[in-house]
Amino acid sequence: MRFRINHTTRYTYAPNASESFMELRLYPQTNDKQRLIRRTLSVEPGASVHHYADFYGNIVENFSIIHRHPSLLLISESEVETLPTEPNPEILAITVSEARQIFRSRSIGMFDFLGPSRAIALDRKVNRLANRFFRPSDPLGESILRLLEWMNRSFAYRPGSTSIDTPVGDVLEAGEGVCQDFAHVMIAILRSSDIPARYVCGYIETDRERRASERPHRPLRGASESHAWVEIGLPGGYWFPVDPTNNCVAGERHVTVAAGRDFFDTSPTRGVFKGTTSHQLEVKVVMTRLNEDRADSG
Repeated sequence: MRFRINHTTRYTYAPNASESFMELRLYPQTNDKQRLIRRTLSVEPGASVHHYADFYGNIVENFSIIHRHPSLLLISESEVETLPTEPNPEILAITVSEARQIFRSRSIGMFDFLGPSRAIALDRKVNRLANRFFRPSDPLGESILRLLEWMNRSFAYRPGSTSIDTPVGDVLEAGEGVCQDFAHVMIAILRSSDIPARYVCGYIETDRERRASERPHRPLRGASESHAWVEIGLPGGYWFPVDPTNNCVAGERHVTVAAGRDFFDTSPTRGVFKGTTSHQLEVKVVMTRLNEDRADSG
């Protein structure tokens, strides 16, 4: 599938900002699941934008504006082709115990995705869930899907019920949240099971982007800004994408922008503003399908 994605971010300051320093992760990846065709970034007021690849391979753009300005407008436009891909079924059929043995022998490359991180604590409650869903003799793939199904039954999707820094334990207790929270909970359980997992931030084609006249499709939920899901490291080097918000394997209707240990490694925008006491943030994402060459997946 091919998509055109327009991601608009506007900061409005009160009073005017005297300086702005921004870091962006808005550059879609090219990997085995998708191909970036073109991408542009517009910044108002104008600024010289620099970019680099961070520790996890995400493209980071940064710039500074060193004069007074009442607002900051960012428009990221990209065109991405998503590709059908799936893991070797033989890998998913190995037992949890066998997978752990393989991961232990290659723990250096997976170290950051096996332990706690800023947003993901591995406590006793998480460990009990890990023991429940990842029993040593069970097939790895079945265990993953069983966890997905449990999350679908156990959590309510409720925008506004959590904040950026809501702990995993609070989400487990409340039983509600949004895509970011569900990704953090699932990653915590996987890592506590000694299975590497990373947080993915990107875009999803939800029902809002589909016209009622188009053929029936599986409804997908997600934010009108950015979406979050999980990639699970499998023996052999494949990252298996699963979407706990939608109880599915992430497919061609998902577009990856950044991946890391948790939300704080992948935040689409991060900035420091001087000379202003408050600001208002508005974000809008429009994702348009450009072709219908392949059937829906995910």
